[in-house]
Amino acid sequence: MILQHKFVEFIPEQLEDGVLYISLTYCTAIHKCACGCSNEVVTPFAPNDWKMTFDGKTISLSPSIGNWNFDCRSHYWIRNSEIILARQWDDEEIKAGSKKPKKKKKKSFSKWWHKKK
Repeated sequence: MILQHKFVEFIPEQLEDGVLYISLTYCTAIHKCACGCSNEVVTPFAPNDWKMTFDGKTISLSPSIGNWNFDCRSHYWIRNSEIILARQWDDEEIKAGSKKPKKKKKKSFSKWWHKKK
């Protein structure tokens, strides 16, 4: 599945299927889940969250998108505006994987906080 991308300041109330909305003003992107469940997937851009790459024609997000809190539990990459399905993680992988970003954010915030003092 290929996603279209739209650069917007504000995210529209109604999301179109197959469109990745990108707000550079608010450093975030949003799209409907790639599985078709219509859940809205928000990917904030930050050093410890997602990174967006725009090559002038296509969009890529990194890391992968794991919708562990949705019933569908979909897992996929957005690379060169294409959805690339990944295998679903089991409960143990989700539990272990969700701890890593929290530790990374805490460590990053701690470094920032000590520099400010």
